[in-house]
Amino acid sequence: MSLEDAIAEAKDAGQDLIEVAPNANPPVAKILNYGKLKYEEKKKAQASKKKQHVVKIKEIRVRPRIDDHDLNTKVNRGRKFITEGCKLKVTLMYRGRELARTDLGLSILNRVIEMLSDVAVVEKQGDLEGRRQTIVLTGK
Repeated sequence: MSLEDAIAEAKDAGQDLIEVAPNANPPVAKILNYGKLKYEEKKKAQASKKKQHVVKIKEIRVRPRIDDHDLNTKVNRGRKFITEGCKLKVTLMYRGRELARTDLGLSILNRVIEMLSDVAVVEKQGDLEGRRQTIVLTGK
């Protein structure tokens, strides 16, 4: 069908002429309501977005010279985050001369990993970036 005939037929039907396959020989077109087509595509995109699961990352911050009770409190909070389905980011922050003793910080991070080993595994073991060292834990 010629282009002029197709446009005339679409106008008679009160619809739009939409090109479906421009690379085909001859090109393929349909007579549709363009506004309705866009609306349905938008609804389909919203429905697929609604089914997506967004992963939340919660963070706890510790220092190398943290006391046992404070560490237990923070680890219990982290345990709660993991059981809720979130990932847990543990950030170890150094201040001043503490940076000279990074081994103390590593021992704190290892204690956190050990305390949470029943509910979490290490997803990403972070390196020292400036004055911060991070690890990311995920639920089992």
